[in-house]
Amino acid sequence: MIAIYILLALAIIAIVIFNGLVRSRNQVDEAWSDIEVQLKRRYDLIPNLMETVKGYAAHESGVFEKVTAARTAAMGATNMAEKLKDENMLSGALKSLFAVAENYPELKANQNFLQMQNDLTDTEDKIQAARRFYNGNVRDYNTKIQQFPGSIFASMFGFGKRDFFDIDEKGPEGQPVKVQF
Repeated sequence: MIAIYILLALAIIAIVIFNGLVRSRNQVDEAWSDIEVQLKRRYDLIPNLMETVKGYAAHESGVFEKVTAARTAAMGATNMAEKLKDENMLSGALKSLFAVAENYPELKANQNFLQMQNDLTDTEDKIQAARRFYNGNVRDYNTKIQQFPGSIFASMFGFGKRDFFDIDEKGPEGQPVKVQF
């Protein structure tokens, strides 16, 4: 009789731990989805922003090509390492685009440009918040699968470690990416 109670208690513990791992994994996936929504919003803003800048600085084609290539690469990234690298490239390319815009006072006064600039700033803030939320969930999830007894169940049921999403916010030149004039 005692053996049945022990087995029942172990089964309940196993179910609670397994369900906790599933819940944590789903929270990480949900948080990643939030990042993807904001990244898509950013990708959608970039072509309109570039068209506005092109109207004033058409001869800056190298910058436009760099932004377009970086955007395409970021949108096509298939894994976390690739996504991080490509998002860093895109941040650097956007920095270059805004540096070009600095040289055109008429562009800086253009209402469409100002609105897109504000939208991009808002999106960058939301990406940062979503990234913090995601990384917090990853931290909690990774802790659960590394601590005993969760580590036993995690290895038995294929719960793997997740990577943090850390974008190099300083860009290639080591300076913060600024989208405000």
